[in-house]
Amino acid sequence: MATVAFLGLGVMGFPMAGHLAAADHSVTVFNRTPAKAQTWADTHNGATQPTPREAAAGCDFVMACVGNDDDLRSVCLGGNGAFAGMSKGAIFVDHTTVSAKVTRELAAIAAEMGIGYVDAPVSGGQAGAENGVLSVMCGGSDADYASAKPVMQAYGKIVKRLGEVGAGQTAKMCNQIAIAGLVQGLSEALHLAEKSGLDGEALVDVISGGAAGSWQMVNRHKTMLADHYEHGFAVDWMRKDLAICLEAADDVGASLPVTALVDQFYKDVQKMGGGRWDTSSLLKRLKAFD
Repeated sequence: MATVAFLGLGVMGFPMAGHLAAADHSVTVFNRTPAKAQTWADTHNGATQPTPREAAAGCDFVMACVGNDDDLRSVCLGGNGAFAGMSKGAIFVDHTTVSAKVTRELAAIAAEMGIGYVDAPVSGGQAGAENGVLSVMCGGSDADYASAKPVMQAYGKIVKRLGEVGAGQTAKMCNQIAIAGLVQGLSEALHLAEKSGLDGEALVDVISGGAAGSWQMVNRHKTMLADHYEHGFAVDWMRKDLAICLEAADDVGASLPVTALVDQFYKDVQKMGGGRWDTSSLLKRLKAFD
């Protein structure tokens, strides 16, 4: 059993913190909306505190799953930030998808304070968080990762270290790049099938077991064919992630032409009013040109 603080109770953080409590860890939560934190505490027989600093005080591990770089800085730094409440030897684990740049910035500050740091973005979506089967991509020292891994396994089916601090965020960018290209390809395939008079469901039955098969095809084709896009990761969040991908590519001299193109396609979806639609809504963009 570990003493854990969890900062951020969105669609991912709420169930992730719940899995920690179910694994018999002692969990204290913080959320910017206090009512949501209280709901979590009532549901999982846990505790809540009004600031990250108070939530983190005395904890072995502090997990965060917030929105973006600025959100992460706000829960870590300042008089009420988590770092101010953490003891030397405690470990901060960041599950937010943010830039490797802010990760290294915060890890350096943590190191000066004697605090360990693991960047550990996740993949698997809301369903993965609720079912406790996320993939967790980690960066950090061997020692910090080894300490944090057993705790993360409460919600991680795969928990793997890929290198030093920042490696987890870089891996998550690779994940988002792969998804963007896959979803565009799937959208184009379903669009051609429909325009050609093929049964989309029958098509997927035939091709999903071969080289064209993917998680996106298996788990999203039905809702895409039904023109229903209220599932999974939102377009607004994907564009935030792809911006990080493209910036990181510039930093290291990598070329991401397909990613840049799909990012613009998602921009079109936002202009259609689909910022909160899930990422499979690229098909709706294609249909808009009919």
